[in-house]
Amino acid sequence: MRQIILASTSPYRRQLFEQLQIPFTAVAPDYEEQLGLNIDPALLVRHLALGKAESLADQYPDALIVGSDQLFVDAQNRPIGKPGNLEKAFQQLQQMVGRTQTFYTGLALLDSRTGEVSSDVAPFSVTLRPLSDAQIWNYLQREEPFDCAGSFKIEGLGIALMERMEGEDYNALIGLPLVKLVTLLTQAGVNILD
Repeated sequence: MRQIILASTSPYRRQLFEQLQIPFTAVAPDYEEQLGLNIDPALLVRHLALGKAESLADQYPDALIVGSDQLFVDAQNRPIGKPGNLEKAFQQLQQMVGRTQTFYTGLALLDSRTGEVSSDVAPFSVTLRPLSDAQIWNYLQREEPFDCAGSFKIEGLGIALMERMEGEDYNALIGLPLVKLVTLLTQAGVNILD
């Protein structure tokens, strides 16, 4: 089997990738993300995912390199990043309450030997239930999702914030759309179940 590299330092992406039960190595990409305004979010996350994968091509010249990136956009279609602290996370969740927000997770698979690239985007929408400020504070203090886009961890207590979720793969909310990843790996000759 070819060497597989996950271009990420995210513990969430690494944990998701481990579910596939194939050997891989997680490596920090040498890539600086730039969130641009007025760019279609689906195109932006594809670009960012590919940039992460390409940044490791010279270091791993005969590997399949997986890059992924995620963002969600506000009502004006502007990208919103990770909150970083309690106050910003509170503001993000407060603005999301009762509204449907779409998260975009870009995925790229680079064959560094041939230069061939496959990429895709996994949109996923969530609608937060009506929540009081006290409930938001309580959630944030209990889970501390300050390094997560959207200020929640869907794989944890964040599920209690949700009224509705729509998309083909909830793993996209965590940062790595496994359904699409398995498809890209299969196309590259890596059959997970063989």
